[in-house]
Amino acid sequence: MANVNRVQNGEASAFIGEHTCSVSTADQSQQSLGPAAKSSDPGMNLSQKQSVTIFQKGECSIAGLLIHSTNEKMSIYQAKVKGLLQPGTAMMLLEAQAATGFIIDPVTEQKLSVDDALQEGIIGTDVYDKLVSAEKGAVGYKDPYTGDLISLFEALKKDLVVRSHGIRLLEAQIATGGIIDPFSGQHISVDAAYQRGIFDEEMNKLLSDPSDDTRGFFDPNTQENLSYLELKQRCVTDPKTGLCLLIVTDKVVKGIQLHIDEKIKAVFKKTLVSLKFGRFRGREATLWEIINSEYFTADQTKEFVGKVKTGECTIETIITNVTTTIEQTERKKKGVMFHGLRQKVSAQQLLDSNIINENLFQKLDKGLTTAEEVLQLQSVNRYLKGTCSIAGVLVESTNEKMSIYRAMKKNLLMPGTALILLEAQAATGFLIDPVMNAKYTVDEAVNEKLVSADLRKKLLSAERAVTGYKDPYTGNVISLFQALKKDLIVKDHGIRLLEAQIATGGIIDPVNSHRLPVDVAYQRGMFDQKMNEILSDPSDDTKGFFDPNTKDNLTYLQLMERCVMEPETGLCLLCLRDLRYIDNQTIIAFQKATISIKKGKFERRTMSIWECLNSDYITDIKRREIVQQFTSKKLTIEQIITIIINTIEEREHRTQTNITVDGFRKKISLTELLKSEIIDSQTFEEVQTGNLTVTNLLKRSSVQKYLEGDSSIAGVLVESTNEKMSIYQAMKKNLLMPGTALIL
Repeated sequence: MANVNRVQNGEASAFIGEHTCSVSTADQSQQSLGPAAKSSDPGMNLSQKQSVTIFQKGECSIAGLLIHSTNEKMSIYQAKVKGLLQPGTAMMLLEAQAATGFIIDPVTEQKLSVDDALQEGIIGTDVYDKLVSAEKGAVGYKDPYTGDLISLFEALKKDLVVRSHGIRLLEAQIATGGIIDPFSGQHISVDAAYQRGIFDEEMNKLLSDPSDDTRGFFDPNTQENLSYLELKQRCVTDPKTGLCLLIVTDKVVKGIQLHIDEKIKAVFKKTLVSLKFGRFRGREATLWEIINSEYFTADQTKEFVGKVKTGECTIETIITNVTTTIEQTERKKKGVMFHGLRQKVSAQQLLDSNIINENLFQKLDKGLTTAEEVLQLQSVNRYLKGTCSIAGVLVESTNEKMSIYRAMKKNLLMPGTALILLEAQAATGFLIDPVMNAKYTVDEAVNEKLVSADLRKKLLSAERAVTGYKDPYTGNVISLFQALKKDLIVKDHGIRLLEAQIATGGIIDPVNSHRLPVDVAYQRGMFDQKMNEILSDPSDDTKGFFDPNTKDNLTYLQLMERCVMEPETGLCLLCLRDLRYIDNQTIIAFQKATISIKKGKFERRTMSIWECLNSDYITDIKRREIVQQFTSKKLTIEQIITIIINTIEEREHRTQTNITVDGFRKKISLTELLKSEIIDSQTFEEVQTGNLTVTNLLKRSSVQKYLEGDSSIAGVLVESTNEKMSIYQAMKKNLLMPGTALIL
């Protein structure tokens, strides 16, 4: 079987610059080892993925190589056969695969047992016996004294496994999700492993502070001994499969040996650099690793080292040079760019995240469509910009619009309620001024006095859900969910911010500066099934937001549903109502009675009368009238239900028929735009349901062209004086003949 595959259309070289492998640590939750199989369809229902493999949750072992010069993906064994990896290096990587669950073919995406891998031709008979031995790290060893099944750690303690070999396999397990319990077939956390006697404090300390004794893996690019975790951090993720691949540079392929003074090499190894571009983005890398990467030739590496050795250049100058080179290389690769939440986002990044498809990517690449046109697609816009968080409040009695902070200062919101809403804004992208319809980072908002300086620290902490958290163990930039898993933030606080992100467009990838589809978030280790279940079935523990009108604790999504959407701006505003005239007995009666809603934004929902009365479907006058008639026994609960249903249906009918836009001389209905084929049925539906605002619709060039037309010849420009004037003025100055001017 051929285990080499050329990535089409330069995909590999494009994704090298964007994706490093997600790396797990020992404190992660249990992950089931699924049966050996090809990866499942990313579109399947997430609740069905109970036997998903490690790699589908970003826990893949090093699956193979990516040859930089040819864009080929290659299995570890095939790389050994072709002489790209030394036999010892290849064996260690294959043993790590076997000990963490499967032998992997990165070309076919198969994950197989050692026996099946031999049958499929993914490995040869020369490595079979050693891999069967390593596989026991996942399936268990037989205790020769008792006949019992024991774990890798227990076998190590009983001297059934060579110490250096066992430590290497154990470290690979921890780096890919946790120690494997052979009885349950699961990766388990360090704490659980302690309790089950398959790990101890001494071994944890040994692996937490790797020395030369525990650095059992080899980087062929830099010629360094590394731990499995360190080597995995240097890999890239194949955006199509999620597999972790070790890049092999031209220097390795050509067998170029660099003889460099050890003292100079040590200086480069000790120098840490943080880059904002390419595959090193989001983590610290040594200068040695960077100059030995695919960005630089062997001659360039020699030149860098030589100039430092002779004193011609300082280390700081080398850092500047490599940073510039990598930035320029990445900018050339990126092509069409979009504005992300904090950084530019390439079309390649959107393709890798399944936000655009291959067909649309090719159109962008060939200039057949523009970034502006792609941004008009709701499916793209929601991941780049998200949908609006709760932007401010609307005081029902005065129809006054104001920011969250101002509402707090006016005692319309409790400080705790206001802070939580502001934190949700910060964690979903920006703090919002609903009056000016402006968005700001936290520091910008403080400078603009949208919020006070005393809130800055807490809001900056929430904003890290967008910009990323720094992993104190690796120095890498990690997401909100990953920070939550590592206990870097308080659980209920993290869940509240995560839920706000999901409610406003999707989980934010801070490294790539955009939101992610759920299946991609799973793949990148930024979400998991357990958290999905927690947020899908909200309890009091996860209802972290407060409705000041009804005094209910709600999820962010539930609170957003109770807000009103401002049609001109699309902003989501929390309506503040004066409900002091309603007694508790009436409120309880309204809370107990439910209605099945068949139309509008609450379609197919069962809600209480109390919720409906506090929605934007019922005006303050109507609400007061219903309450007064109910308390005076002129209306029954059943009659109120009928009134509410009729009110919602009438409102929805009016909304659908009354949406208009400005034409040349008069208003034009949305229906007329549809009939004239200026918009399609999907756009019509998006506007009606509120998913697309009229303002954003009118920004589309395809709509503007028909409503406003392209500019006619507006006037004249006198070349000699650079003077601009109207057609009529030009005629009066004899610069245009009367007939010409009249025609114009």
